[in-house]
Amino acid sequence: MSNSYVIELIGKRIVGDIVWSSNIGLSMKKWREMFGISQKELATHLGISQTVIANYENNRRQPGSGFIKKFVEGLIEIDEKRGFKIITELSKAFTLNFPFILDMRDFETPITYDDLIIAIDGIPLNTTINLSKIYGFVVVNSLEAITSLSGMEFYQFLSLIFNKVIIFTKVSSGRSPMIALKISPVKPKIVVFHKPLRMDPLAIDLADKEGINIIVSIKKDEDELLKSLKTLGQLKA
Repeated sequence: MSNSYVIELIGKRIVGDIVWSSNIGLSMKKWREMFGISQKELATHLGISQTVIANYENNRRQPGSGFIKKFVEGLIEIDEKRGFKIITELSKAFTLNFPFILDMRDFETPITYDDLIIAIDGIPLNTTINLSKIYGFVVVNSLEAITSLSGMEFYQFLSLIFNKVIIFTKVSSGRSPMIALKISPVKPKIVVFHKPLRMDPLAIDLADKEGINIIVSIKKDEDELLKSLKTLGQLKA
């Protein structure tokens, strides 16, 4: 289990389950026990007294959102040391259907088109109107996405990209992603192709007709691309 996006998504779901519970303390205890972690082990990991955790779980004290986040992060970090046994099972239980997503983030503050170009070593292939602010990004392995998604699943995936730039890696020509986007009711304003083997003129033509800005990133590899993206816009954790 090395996909940081999946781990982060599971963490957020657990935090949400605790926060929205009618009995926060009981929910915290439920998740701790589900991970097979004792109060003492978690307290030691977090550098706090076991009594603090006991008080929260027994509803003698009400935790703030910051502590709940720290509590869940502690569970995940201990599970990581154990080989992500529980996180792996939770990823199945939560039916995470988008394993082709390499990363997806929102920005604390929106960035501009020029900010993006500089960060990804981008080369614009066309320029359409409506170059508004960018509020986040999603990086997708295009080969896995195309081979694993049904039409309905593709539409569900596209619902995640509102006001985000979508970045395709493992691209041959850009043709297949642009054809898929053409028939979609949800369209990104900016699409980035990372080091395509070549660009199909049809892909650019479709982008022009759909009002989508196409950028080619020449970053050395996916790791460098992801690292650069994470420097943008004071990313939300």
